[in-house]
Amino acid sequence: MATREALWDYRDEFGDAFGRTYFRRFGPGVVSSVGIGTYLGEPTPAVDEASREAIGLALRSGVNHVDTAANYRCGRAERVVGEALRDAPVDRESVVVATKGGFLPFDGERPDDPSAYVRERFVDPGIVAPDDLANGAHAVTPEFLEWSLDRSLDRLGLESVDCYYVHNPETQLAARSREEVYDLLEAGFETLERRRAAGDLGAYGVATWDAFRVPEGDDAYLSLAEVLSRAERAGEAVGPDDDHGFAAIQLPFNVAMADAFTRRNQPAPPDADAEGPVSTLSFAHEAGLSVVTSASIGQGELAVEGAIPADVDATLAGETPAQRALNFARSAPGVTSSLVGTANPDHVRENVAAGTFDPLGASAFDAVFE
Repeated sequence: MATREALWDYRDEFGDAFGRTYFRRFGPGVVSSVGIGTYLGEPTPAVDEASREAIGLALRSGVNHVDTAANYRCGRAERVVGEALRDAPVDRESVVVATKGGFLPFDGERPDDPSAYVRERFVDPGIVAPDDLANGAHAVTPEFLEWSLDRSLDRLGLESVDCYYVHNPETQLAARSREEVYDLLEAGFETLERRRAAGDLGAYGVATWDAFRVPEGDDAYLSLAEVLSRAERAGEAVGPDDDHGFAAIQLPFNVAMADAFTRRNQPAPPDADAEGPVSTLSFAHEAGLSVVTSASIGQGELAVEGAIPADVDATLAGETPAQRALNFARSAPGVTSSLVGTANPDHVRENVAAGTFDPLGASAFDAVFE
């Protein structure tokens, strides 16, 4: 698990090469505000090798945040992350490793009949019940999260992860009521609290796609305030004190998907100065939660000239569209780290170099939306 001393040592080794606020507080120490994701790519040995090299290059270049998930690339992504960590000339304790559980993972390749695979590998052995599933391949029951965390640790070859996300919990809204989803999350959080106490994870959170960006009345909406409240209850239930390990959220954020900043869809925290609803980024900041952005360059769509609106592009620092898009995401108030997935070493270097430019200040970022 990452430690305060090792994280700060990593920052001391690389920090002078980067711009203002490149390293930001996370967990026991600091983390790079550019992270490497592992979602994209086919489940093939060639992509394994390219991804392994890309992660290793990132770790050697000032990126100490690696994000993956049990289902990414049919389970191969986690294995590659673990291999890259073991091969890298940096201490494991200096790297924040995050993974996710929720989607039922395949084992190395896509089966010819996914439904039969789910039935034979998950339902028949009792890992999940048919009623646990949403959209045929998603579960967040305590039993499944426990199983999924164990399998992730096995694939990663690690004793612990630094952040474990419940993956896209809004998927469950296709099968049950919002209140039932909150109840499921609370039960799952109790399991994660016990695993945190056992030293298997440093913190946990939720990684979402729609839940915190859409209007309150949307079918995919979840209240971050209610999710956090359920984590607080889980912490109280598990003990030994009333602390809890819910520390981070992950959601899409980029110049074309800025809803987490622009849409006021969350109730204001009790101690906040705001009256009425606030944005998800504002709520997370007031609540002391780390925010990790996914799709930070729109899965490559913002990495081409002209993709960023000209008036916004002119305010951003960076030599390439990808760097400017990444620096937009890093500039949002409350954002801790912005993920970019790539298996291309040139793209890794380009993304890392984005961190040598200063992000926008808060007032300059606000002005973009005026």
